[in-house]
Amino acid sequence: MSPDVKAFFDDATNTVSYVVRDPSSKKAAIVDSVLDFDYASGHTDTRSADAIIAWVQAEGLEIEWLLETHVHADHLSAAPYLQDHVGGKIGIGENIRVVQDTFGKVFNEGTSFQRDGSQFDRLFAQGDSFHIGQLRGDVLHTPGHTPACLTYVIGDAAFVGDTLFMPDFGTARCDFPGGSAETLYESVQKILALPESTRIFVGHDYKAPGRDQYAWETTVGEQKARNIHVGAGNAKDSFVRMRTERDATLAMPRLIVPSLQVNMRAGQMPEPEDNGTVYLKVPINKL
Repeated sequence: MSPDVKAFFDDATNTVSYVVRDPSSKKAAIVDSVLDFDYASGHTDTRSADAIIAWVQAEGLEIEWLLETHVHADHLSAAPYLQDHVGGKIGIGENIRVVQDTFGKVFNEGTSFQRDGSQFDRLFAQGDSFHIGQLRGDVLHTPGHTPACLTYVIGDAAFVGDTLFMPDFGTARCDFPGGSAETLYESVQKILALPESTRIFVGHDYKAPGRDQYAWETTVGEQKARNIHVGAGNAKDSFVRMRTERDATLAMPRLIVPSLQVNMRAGQMPEPEDNGTVYLKVPINKL
């Protein structure tokens, strides 16, 4: 089956969120939502999530899943806010436990922070499946960018998060804790083994040089033929060398510090301190 896919692009973080709908019913899922956040003031805003809510309600959809492809380092998830307004179960890869353990230490979260993934409603593993109405979703574990990255294959559509970008932009960075260029290459091969007509929906777009418009939909066939990092049969050794050298030149994402603290909690903020205020920590010389 071929799901109906509605994209919502967030200009501030270049993130693409998706509403994935069963064409034979009103059942749907939301993939990789965004909570707007102004780092300078520490203020959150829900305009991006509200745009999704308004569209979902106008279409009369019933949200069954709020899917996260991974613990994002460049934007905060709006999953709890969406859950409060339109329902749905929050799902992520089971290796969230690895990410929670790693960054629980980085942010000195102590024993009160649960590192078992219990903040999420469903932890997915390689080979798991789920349904959106009559649509079947299958789970591919595609680590490398992070240990918990998943690709959701829903009908003829694959939601790859940050693992692949548009063919003219390449692939995800692998230099975060737990990342691996070797592992990413193998994960990409899983995606490229899907039928060539499979639609691929990427998690971000940054308009590659020479392209004037944002884009977020491609196919497995296009990726195999034209992806500048892994297309045309590029060998693993060549990819790993390129990715390692390129990653060494990249700055940390602007919102990595707040994003990790919130997203490893399934989009929830840390508990308020004794004055009733929520705080996010900035670890010095740790990232």
